[in-house]
Parts: sequence; C-alpha cells; structure tokens
Amino acid sequence: MTDTTDISGAPTDMSSLVDGSRPPIPATADQLEETLRAARAAQPGWAAVPAAERGAALHRAATVVREYADELAAVLEHETGRPRESGREAVLTGAGTLAQYAELGPVHRGRSLHGEYEATDFMVHEPRGLVVALTPWNDPVAIACGLLGAALATGNTVVHKPSERCPRTGMLLGELLAGCFPQDVVCTVSGAGDVGALLATSPGIDVIAHVGGCATGRRIAAAAARTGTKVLLENGGNDPLVIDADVDPVWAAEQAALGAFANAGQICVSVERIYVPEQIADPFLAALCEQARRWNLDPQPLVDARQRAQVHDHVCDAIDNGAKVLVGGHIPDGEDPVYPATVLAECQPGMRVMREETFGPVAPVRTVDDFSEGLAEACTDDHGLAATVLTASMANAQRAWRELPVATVKVNSVFGGAPGGAAQPRRRSGTGFGYGPELLDEMTTVKVVHLGSPPSRH
Repeated sequence: MTDTTDISGAPTDMSSLVDGSRPPIPATADQLEETLRAARAAQPGWAAVPAAERGAALHRAATVVREYADELAAVLEHETGRPRESGREAVLTGAGTLAQYAELGPVHRGRSLHGEYEATDFMVHEPRGLVVALTPWNDPVAIACGLLGAALATGNTVVHKPSERCPRTGMLLGELLAGCFPQDVVCTVSGAGDVGALLATSPGIDVIAHVGGCATGRRIAAAAARTGTKVLLENGGNDPLVIDADVDPVWAAEQAALGAFANAGQICVSVERIYVPEQIADPFLAALCEQARRWNLDPQPLVDARQRAQVHDHVCDAIDNGAKVLVGGHIPDGEDPVYPATVLAECQPGMRVMREETFGPVAPVRTVDDFSEGLAEACTDDHGLAATVLTASMANAQRAWRELPVATVKVNSVFGGAPGGAAQPRRRSGTGFGYGPELLDEMTTVKVVHLGSPPSRH
C-alpha cells in the first residue's frame, strides 16, 4: 500500500481525453472483475491510513480538480451541450465538495457509552468496504465528487462508472482523482447500461450509490435485494411549484422560468409541474410566456436527440389531451438537439408532463381554484424529491413544508440552500442520504465494542 504522502496529485498526460482523440473504451466483464478485485484488495490498506492523511489526499484532489476546471468544463460542453461557464461553476462546486469531505472525514465520530466502571464501551464508524458509484450526465463532476469524496474520506475504495453520455468527462475526472490516491483506491470504468448492470450485480460490493433515472434505480434496488448490498438512490423527481394568490405574478413567473428552463430543464430539482390559482393565472401566464421568449433568444441544447425526443413526446401527449401551447412546443430545424422553452396551459393531472419527469425546458401549468387545491394536487404523486412554494403567507409556508411528502421544500426560491443540508428522497425518487455530512454515515457501518478488564491476578 503506497502511503498517501508519496502521492503527488500530478496527473498523467490527458490531452487525448480533452481533445477526444482517445475515446473511452467500454469495459469488458473480465476487466470489471479485475477492477473490482483490485479495489477490494486495496481497501484494508486505505482504511488503515489515518483519517487526517485521507483528508489531505482529498484536499489534493480538490486542488487538482480546480486546476483542471477549464478542461473539464470544455469536455462537458462538448459531450452534453452545457454552457462552458455553467459547467465550470459546477466543476468548482465539485472541488468544493471534495474539500468539504476532506474536513468532515477526520471528525466523523462515534460515541462512548456508560457501562461498568472497569470497562469501556463505545460505538465506532467503520468503512463499509467497496463502493460502486453510478453517476449521471447532467451534473457529472459535482455529483461524482460528492459520492466519491464521502466514500474515500471514510476509508472505502470506489469503482466509479460515469454516464455513457459523458464518458470523456467521467474518465478525465477519474484520471485526475486517481493521481491523488494510492493505486486502485479510485477506479473509473467506462460503459453503458450493461456495464452498470454488471457492476450492480457483482458479488462482494458493499454499497451501490446511484443517481439517475427511476427505472434504473428500481433495477438496482431489486438486484441489491438479492445480494444484501446497501443501496443509495436518487432517482429523479416530478417536482411541483405551488403558487399562492398573494404573490406578484410577474415575480412568480420569473421563478417558474428559472426552475423550468435553467440548464434546459436538465436539473434533478427542476420545476416539472406548476399550480397557479385562477385569481392570478392570466397575468402569471402572460409573464411566463414573456420569460420563455427571453430564454429562447439563446436556447441551450439538450444532451442528445434521444432526450429531445422524450421531451417532445411529453409535450405531444399533453397537446393530444387538451393542453394549449402558448410558447414553443416544436422541434426546431438544425443539427443541435435544441428544444425551445415551452409553456403549456390547461394541463390536467393525467398528462405525462404532470405525472412523469420530463427533464427538459417545459413549464406545464395547471390552473386551480386556490392554494389549498394546488397543494393537495402537488402532494399526489409517486415521486418525492423536491418542491417549491411561493407565498407571502407564513401560515401557508408552514403548512406546505409539513404536508409536502418530499425530501426538500424550498419556499420563495426555486434554487438555493445553506451548505451542509442533507435530505432523504421519498418513494420513487430514491432512498438514503446522498449528500451532506449524513452521507458519511451512509458510507460507514457502526460497530459497538465492550472492552472489559481482565481479572486481576493475586
């Protein structure tokens, strides 16, 4: 086991990943087996490294990711269409997360127990062992840094498979991180769903952490039920925006547009369905249409044509079932997989845009009688990731955060939140903490120790 003080953090030549001349090759079953074997063999030695030294390695990793933020953002833009400056901000968020876990890991503690005077009793957190991380394409660096940072800080080794939609971004991040840790502590493999399925069903894995679609998450959960592997899932959501009649409809439209159209709607906590009281519906819709037209002045492409087809299918289903297109709602000419910011009115609960995650720049609006009806309909859903409420009433805000069956409730802001928060998704949206200090608990298991004194010899 190489001591972390010998790890320079200096990456090897990665120009071919940056310029695309060396596309990642999907791993074979034999390669996966060897990678898993090597990572498991490296884990006891990594767990034995003092927590402060593991933290120092994570700090080095954070520094290297910051240094390569421009390269990562450029590759991310090429693979997913995410604007470079937005991608760079996301990369720096990932670096910050690595630094956060570098500090939190060494102070992650158990607790002592009060037992017999001549004995010591305590509970201690131990690494679970080998973690498999399956991460998505929409925010690949920040999400991977969170899962990998928590796992590595607590003494686990990691095999990471990034999405096949951004393989070069994932492999570039993997090579940057690998240079900061001992050999086989961080391993990155490339491939599509078949590679992920092999990883999820391989014996000897202690944790599978997946961020992605609901269908994949359910398959992973079913496989883990047979093997006993611990599962952490964030499967996406169908996040509602509930608007009260006492707010400025123009401001509400600005919030709705930001929540629905930012990053072309490809954010896990994007606004997916909107409930507005009839009292302010007309001015709200007029303002939302104006916002959509502004977003369409500089449209952002979706990740690929397949994603655009899914978005358009949802819009067509809504139209076929009575929704009215006020802005957008069509596939534009050109090669880029662009879909315009779209506003749909007169939406009904049974439409796909109201009951499924569209994951595109679509704002489906349902007009309701009042805030209570909007809140009730927002609560009726199979997902449970996040929700937003816009209200000037403290009573309605209190009622909403208590009643909404979701992991995160945002009041009067579609995005934002203090550092260090953590939440557990509900129902189809997943299980377990996926970020924050509590993720350290998920990556460890607790052992209780009773340390008695031997009998004295007379």
